[in-house]
Amino acid sequence: MISRPRRLRTTPAMRSMVKETGFTAGNLVLPMFVREGLEAPEPIGSMPGVYQHTLESLKVAAREAVNAGVGGIMLFGVPAHHDAVGSAGVDPEGILNVGLKALRDEIGDEAVIIADLCLDEFTDHGHCGVLAEDGTVDNDATLEIYREMAVIQAKSGAHMLGLSGMMDGQVAACREALDEADFAHVSILAYSAKYASAYYGPFREAVDSQLKGDRRTYQMDVANRTEGLREALLDIEEGADVVMVKPAGSYLDVLADIAEASTVPVAAYQVSGEYAMIEAAAERGWLDRDRTVMESVSAIARAGATIICTYWATELARKVNHG
Repeated sequence: MISRPRRLRTTPAMRSMVKETGFTAGNLVLPMFVREGLEAPEPIGSMPGVYQHTLESLKVAAREAVNAGVGGIMLFGVPAHHDAVGSAGVDPEGILNVGLKALRDEIGDEAVIIADLCLDEFTDHGHCGVLAEDGTVDNDATLEIYREMAVIQAKSGAHMLGLSGMMDGQVAACREALDEADFAHVSILAYSAKYASAYYGPFREAVDSQLKGDRRTYQMDVANRTEGLREALLDIEEGADVVMVKPAGSYLDVLADIAEASTVPVAAYQVSGEYAMIEAAAERGWLDRDRTVMESVSAIARAGATIICTYWATELARKVNHG
């Protein structure tokens, strides 16, 4: 495998997003949701101010974020139909891939377009991979689908793929598939230390999750610290261009460990539950909202994150750039 550090220098937006010193608007990534069949943006009840978008409202909100200075858009797709193998995820006309094309048409290279590469939004059982006959997630069969998804997402316009499924070997599989399909310039963000966290609750609503059971056989145990570093180092060895810790706020120790050891940029995802808790407490007057938001994100940067995925990205970018 050829090491290609130039993948993180491809555009001004990419260079800004991975800048190693300081917390700037360019380091912020905005997660967004596009849903098939909507006629108007749909508010997500547990995440005030966050929406499931139509293709048109997606472009409007993305343009707003980019104009504010946000460095990246991370896109999740919500299909109308689910099945056992998540076939909507590999359909070039599936909602996520169509959404990626719409983003690329709207913002081009002005921000880094990151595709969520996982099956959980698309399967009728809600797991991040296909199931074996005994009901467990089949790691290696899932990798074959991930390889196909990687190429389709690259063709659809993604600059970077966010591998969130926590399958063993997913980075190597997707890197090989991209390189074989002449997408050596498309980078990989690996969800390396992704914990089986209770903080994902509101996200389940956002993506219309069909989950039955839990994901503890592939997402990490919340009590484990050293394992997070091990996972990140494995992903770097397999060719990850960026590694990520998720959630962010309750795992700053893991984030700091990885940031100290990593030879690639480190991202952290301030997840739906972290967002919802602050918004709910602020609504009740229990917290100073603006100060708490800024403090929470500053702590993530302080712990070592180069890239910060947060639902407040547009708001924070405006404050950082314009005060």
